[in-house]
Amino acid sequence: MSLVVAHIAIPDAELVERFVRSAGPGGQNVNKVATAVELRFDVAGSPSLPEPVRERLLARRDRRVTGDGVLVISAQRFRTQERNREDARERLAHFIEAGLHVPKPRIATRPSRGARERRLGEKKQRSTIKRGRSPQNWE
Repeated sequence: MSLVVAHIAIPDAELVERFVRSAGPGGQNVNKVATAVELRFDVAGSPSLPEPVRERLLARRDRRVTGDGVLVISAQRFRTQERNREDARERLAHFIEAGLHVPKPRIATRPSRGARERRLGEKKQRSTIKRGRSPQNWE
């Protein structure tokens, strides 16, 4: 079963899942069963991702992405392995969706003449208020 996000299909062969013991509550079950999931996805080397999406995902400053471009998602919110697997895959889908969004380029603008005059007027007013507080002509 492959993971499908928008129009991108990621085959299971590109996902590496490792099951480890989970921390937190769970009684004796926590010491016996490996319910936490560590999902690894090679963003830098994935042939499934289009090039612009890959560049945007690698450019994000996300602590889950290693220096080699591998995304590591650790899921241990739930007490069953299956629910943690689903959670990790959903979080991977959200991560990829974030790379699909193309940021709108910023258009440089200049302040209007009226805005400049208002700003300078407020600065003059503040200056006179502060000048009036000084004890220079208290006689």
